Amino acid sequence: MIPAYNEEGSIAETLHSLYDTLIKFKIEHEIFVTNDNSKDNTAQVLSDLQKNIPTLKWETNLGLNGFGYAVRYGLERFSGDCVAVMMADLSDDPLDLVRYYHRMLEDNVDCVFGTRWSDGGKVYDYPFVKKYINRLANFIVRIFLGIKYNDTTNAFKLYKRETIQGIKPFLSPHFNLTLELPAKAIVRGYSYTIVPNSWRNRKAGESKLKIKEMGSRYFFILMYCWLEKYFSRGDFKKKY
Repeated sequence: MIPAYNEEGSIAETLHSLYDTLIKFKIEHEIFVTNDNSKDNTAQVLSDLQKNIPTLKWETNLGLNGFGYAVRYGLERFSGDCVAVMMADLSDDPLDLVRYYHRMLEDNVDCVFGTRWSDGGKVYDYPFVKKYINRLANFIVRIFLGIKYNDTTNAFKLYKRETIQGIKPFLSPHFNLTLELPAKAIVRGYSYTIVPNSWRNRKAGESKLKIKEMGSRYFFILMYCWLEKYFSRGDFKKKY
């Protein structure tokens, strides 16, 4: 599923690339886009795209808005046995999604997490300040949660439907949902594998992530998951 807010300049290329790739590899799918009450022409672009992308489904989130709310809206409405969260700006490579899907089947895991910062991972035109903050934040996450995975905060991940159900209820209304989803999955004992992936900076529009506004919100989610891991006595663990 893809959250989209004011993405009229990017969404068409993103969806065509995603659809063409999934069709090429013969992967049955639905592309669900949450239009997060965009103020530009995103809704009209999505309507026009449905004429050429038969697997595209989209709805407008008329309730509370924000990245987390938009993703949560889609996670309540997707069909299928698994769901990936991808960005609307083509920063995520559809070929990586194919790799995620095949690894989920091969390894029979509950989640597939990408990493841009290990062997095989690549980033293109990544802003220096954003990279510094990203690496620091992920280092802190690794220390607090006692994990080795080094790209927890990236949204682009694949989850089985049962995993999404098992890590509810969701708390994050903003970009801190990118940490909440994988951190809860790890803390609650869902299995995962890690696949190198790539990331490239957007060609059009502007990033919606405001780092100054998100620090305390990420920290809140990290503390929540830390408390759950060490003090919940396994009450929320996956039931095998």
